[in-house]
Amino acid sequence: MWRFEDPWWLLLGLVIPLLALIYWLQNRRKVRSGTLVYSNLGPVKGIRNGGRYRHAMFALRSAALALLIVAMARPQAGQVEQEITTEGIDIVLTLDISSSMLAEDFKPHNRLEAAKVVASDFIKGRTSDRIGLVVFAAKSFTQCPLTLDYGILLDFIRQVEIGMIEDGTAIGMAIATAASRLKDSKAESKVIILLTDGENNRGQLDPITAAKVAKAFGIRIYTVGMGRKGEALYPVDHPIFGRQYRRVPVKIDEKMLKEIARLTDGKYFRATDKSSLDNIFKEIDQLEKTKIEVEEYTRYEELFPRFLLAGLGLVFLEIVVSNTRFRKIP
Repeated sequence: MWRFEDPWWLLLGLVIPLLALIYWLQNRRKVRSGTLVYSNLGPVKGIRNGGRYRHAMFALRSAALALLIVAMARPQAGQVEQEITTEGIDIVLTLDISSSMLAEDFKPHNRLEAAKVVASDFIKGRTSDRIGLVVFAAKSFTQCPLTLDYGILLDFIRQVEIGMIEDGTAIGMAIATAASRLKDSKAESKVIILLTDGENNRGQLDPITAAKVAKAFGIRIYTVGMGRKGEALYPVDHPIFGRQYRRVPVKIDEKMLKEIARLTDGKYFRATDKSSLDNIFKEIDQLEKTKIEVEEYTRYEELFPRFLLAGLGLVFLEIVVSNTRFRKIP
């Protein structure tokens, strides 16, 4: 970005075309020079006459004048800089990996794979939030602590599999593990996104009690019940007939999940297919937007010394060459 601090000096540039016109008129009217008789031409034989380059001298003077005028106008080069202030959000994705997540009512994936795909897309859409991952079945553990390195987090999500933990659904313990990752956070907002397809049947901590503890630490919980209403196809590997499917009832404790969300000022969602799950994460993404303030300013660098030195250099060059190589001989 360029600008002139004192642009009115550029009006002097109008003098240059006027000087060029005067110079042209003077050359047209100039009469042929008279001749002088010398008794001895020896001293001048080795000197080259620069008369044929006489226009070059005027060009040098004009260029020097132009550079000096530009220097007086104080040209400046500006660089736009930004100061970005963010109020980040700390989010812990809490994912059920019990065996019931193998149910294939989220075509073309089972529930776990659909959750991994949608959660990964959600992570890719964030910019300055720390995100962690907790997985649970009969027990819970932190798969990835809070991090800004989304590449590593996505790798951890890809590694999640059913069978990593003893089967069961310990929702209360999962909330407690996620809350322990957030309790000391200094973030503007602390959030747990809990995805499950079942009922709490394991663990020493009741989910409602865990939610109250999370509330005490200022943590908001969004709960997502995964599974279509009624029945869902569940794969069973038979030793002789291979993989077969049987229908199993979908049992989601929606009353409990709604109460967890209510206690923590969050929200409950029901996902019955991959499309609805995707929309749920988009809504959570809008509800938990990071506040970003951008202050933009321009820093200018003075360039007039360059033009001043270049102009003075041309003046010096014109003086030197007009009195040496291109000097006129009487």
